[in-house]
Amino acid sequence: MEQFSFIARMPDRPGALHRAAEIITRYEGNINRIQYDRRIDMHTVFFEVTAAPQAYEKIREELEKIGYLQTSLQPIAFLKFHIYLPNCPGALFDLLNYITSAEANITYLDFDDRGQHPERLVVGLHIENPDMIDALMNQLKSRYRLEILEYDTTGEKLDDTVFYLRLAQKLRSFIGSAEDDFLMRFLHDINHIAQELSNLQKDPIEVFENILKVGDCLNRTSGDNFYADVQRIKIKDDIELFCFQPPCGGNIYLFNTPSERVMIDTGYGIYFQDVVNMLQYYGLGDLSLLKRIYITHADADHCGAAGLFPAPSYLNHKTFLITRETSRAYGSSNQDCILEEVYTKIINLFSKFTPPENIILFPEISSSTESIEKRGPFPIIARFRIGDLEFEALEGIGGHMHGEIFYLCPEEGLLFPQDAMINFSSLSPERTEYNILADYLMTSVNVDSKLAREERKALLSLISEIDEKLAGKGKKCLICCGHGSISVMEDGKLVAYTGSERYTAGQKPVSISQDNF
Repeated sequence: MEQFSFIARMPDRPGALHRAAEIITRYEGNINRIQYDRRIDMHTVFFEVTAAPQAYEKIREELEKIGYLQTSLQPIAFLKFHIYLPNCPGALFDLLNYITSAEANITYLDFDDRGQHPERLVVGLHIENPDMIDALMNQLKSRYRLEILEYDTTGEKLDDTVFYLRLAQKLRSFIGSAEDDFLMRFLHDINHIAQELSNLQKDPIEVFENILKVGDCLNRTSGDNFYADVQRIKIKDDIELFCFQPPCGGNIYLFNTPSERVMIDTGYGIYFQDVVNMLQYYGLGDLSLLKRIYITHADADHCGAAGLFPAPSYLNHKTFLITRETSRAYGSSNQDCILEEVYTKIINLFSKFTPPENIILFPEISSSTESIEKRGPFPIIARFRIGDLEFEALEGIGGHMHGEIFYLCPEEGLLFPQDAMINFSSLSPERTEYNILADYLMTSVNVDSKLAREERKALLSLISEIDEKLAGKGKKCLICCGHGSISVMEDGKLVAYTGSERYTAGQKPVSISQDNF
């Protein structure tokens, strides 16, 4: 017995669902999941069924025979026009013959012989076969006076009688010319997240809109519309730290030293070329000088471009496993959560997730390992140098994500706590709006909220200790957040350490030499 999924497109009449269930039962299929919501789409039903492979093929054959099985998601055109009919018996009947022969579905009719235009009929059509449109129009033009009002193939003008087909057309604009089988599986996943959130009293239409907003934001802010807010901080005379805040997702950090460049986190894959262009603008575009990438955790906005850079990526073994799994909650107490699994598929697809391939793993530790050196509750699993700065790789306790790593330079007071600490007040309204989408679709961006609170408390204690040690030098711990500005703690709040400058796509490169330090 195996689990299969399919989409049924049924007529809106009593007994249609019963007929489909009878076919599944006849071949001893067990329905594991079914989702139908007339408010969304009155014709579409999502099924997950456990059955023997041969029986499943019989189920598909039977459903296809009666026209219930959806096998493709071909783009549908919307056509709206005025047509002037003769005022005689049978005039509408004759017109409908043409429309039926073109296999078009009527979505709108408006006619009143006592109105301002007693001879004019307004017609709206959905046409699945675009080859039939010209033939239909030519037939009608040869007999009737005709005025085209709207003609749309993008899905924008389709109504909710074909909601999922309309959704599929919008999704194609984010993921390209995907095969129908792939797109239908993706629709299954999206429907599943809507089903879960509906059970939590979320409006399903709002769920779909927020999913589309994720794809729209990423596509709309890449290429010519890419921008970033940039902080540049001199750490030592010959070491400068850049913080790049892309339009969506996590920060990218880059150390520029005389001998090499080192990156911490990479941003989304969809921004890769935009980031390369930005690095060129700042005189950092020679990727042969980028020697190492340190990954904090497996979310797409932090490591989703790592596989596109030539440098090796250093990461935790647990993080490596998550990049190969279908859920960002893998390894956590929440790993079976449908919302986490489906969101991971959505964001990885929309953001062109390209995880690291050239990998160097940090040493694994276990609770049985003796004499584990720690910073507070965080085990120190590795040490490395960037220029003459010595860093520690601290393993988190898994609040935001299993396998997360924090990077700390105790001497200079540099802490990279990734998404365990975010300066929300420094986020632009657009970034805040985008970040809220993930929180909405998963109900929380933390895989374990209790651990996340404990983690933040421990990090605040660590920051306080560092601030005390640096006080004599007139310095404070620089908190390089996963999102938002590099910050310091003041009166218990994160405050931006410096201002930032705005980079926009198309700016001409500048040169950076040691004289700039």
